[in-house]
Amino acid sequence: MDYMTLKEASKIWGVTPRWINYYCSSGRILGAIKMGTIWLIPKNAEKPIDGRTKQGRKLKNAEDTLC
Repeated sequence: MDYMTLKEASKIWGVTPRWINYYCSSGRILGAIKMGTIWLIPKNAEKPIDGRTKQGRKLKNAEDTLC
């Protein structure tokens, strides 16, 4: 499986590396692993839904009810 770094994921997803770090540490990116101090994210991973937007809150709530 191919992996990308926080910096690569932030460029692809259009968010800061700090947000990617938060997503990884909170378990919101499936398959992300920590090697020492570096997070490795699968290249085929999807960007987590941003719960700060109105549409994101709706989608996140819909996902929570399905589980």
